[in-house]
Amino acid sequence: MKKITSAALLILTLGACNTSPKFTVEGNVTDAKGKTLYLEASKLDGIQVLDSVKLKDNGTFNFKGIRPESPEFYRLRIGDKTINFSIDSTETVKFEAPYGEFSTSYTVSGSENSQKIKELTLKQIELQNNVNELVSAMRGNQITYTTYEDRLKTLLNNYKDEVKMNYIFNSPQSASAYFALFQKLNSYLIFDPLNNKDDIKCFAAVATSLDHKYPHAIRSKNLYNIVIKGMKNTRPVKEEVIELPEEKISEVSVIDINLLDMKGNAHKLSDLKGKVVLLDFTIYQSQAGAPHNLMLRELYNKYADKGFEIYQVSLDADEHFWKTSASNLPWVAVRDGNGIYSGYAATYNVKQMPSIFLIDRNNELKVRGEEITDLENSIKSLL
Repeated sequence: MKKITSAALLILTLGACNTSPKFTVEGNVTDAKGKTLYLEASKLDGIQVLDSVKLKDNGTFNFKGIRPESPEFYRLRIGDKTINFSIDSTETVKFEAPYGEFSTSYTVSGSENSQKIKELTLKQIELQNNVNELVSAMRGNQITYTTYEDRLKTLLNNYKDEVKMNYIFNSPQSASAYFALFQKLNSYLIFDPLNNKDDIKCFAAVATSLDHKYPHAIRSKNLYNIVIKGMKNTRPVKEEVIELPEEKISEVSVIDINLLDMKGNAHKLSDLKGKVVLLDFTIYQSQAGAPHNLMLRELYNKYADKGFEIYQVSLDADEHFWKTSASNLPWVAVRDGNGIYSGYAATYNVKQMPSIFLIDRNNELKVRGEEITDLENSIKSLL
């Protein structure tokens, strides 16, 4: 009798699992015979493979999964080609895609959010291509660094304004709005929730809406924590008083900076007297961070052996991110824990990121970045 009861319970349990609400992902991939298609979940802690199928001649596929309690993100993947989408309910989402342009030329039906995610993906790809062209033009000396910065700023601002209006503030409760917050350019978040007050507002709008609809969801709680951290990081702090004795200023000709590198070692700007120094205030966790450091790396490789040095001050709120990003840099990389409220940045009248200054071998401040039309030639003239 005991064995019969156990078997009955097992059958009931399996029956309950089989009747759990499910979603369906189906469709067709052309010219992909023999290729393996994966269905993966995009979790906060990484990618999880849920199912896979080896495609036959007709390229059709059909996946089923248990409906998530709140909107979640998934992707279809063949090799390194991916399609991102979201699941909100027990919907059926259908994809038609060619293997060659799997990530960009697909069509999606059955999910408005997934359609908007496609639109955002294509816009992000276009932005990345435009930025790559801009970097190439700057590296090829077709445009000056100042022109590069101005155009990059315009590209980013235009992109963010469009996404804010049409995808975030227009429908902050949607999965596509959440997806928009975490788009990246050169592996950096386009919307910076830790250092940019305007971007924090975007995160806050989505966090508020999700918390109202799905208060117990992990993503809702995570987004809320990001907003709180961002608000804390950008809240005005008590201004740091930096003592600048007249004799100290006259001795070094520039206002000295003394900050710690990632190993806890102190580095003074004045210790670099005798070299031509590019003083750089930057935020690694920003859209301009990667291309900016790429440009600096090329200059450093060319002129370091001729007496050129870089003193780079990070204003990143996320110390761990800074340490990871700066770990392999060959120049002096330090961080001001006051972030965008850095007293040093205020003293140098820094108004945008990144901001650069050129200092000659006598420790004299020669020129600000906005006054430079040709950065490389300006450095060469001081060497």
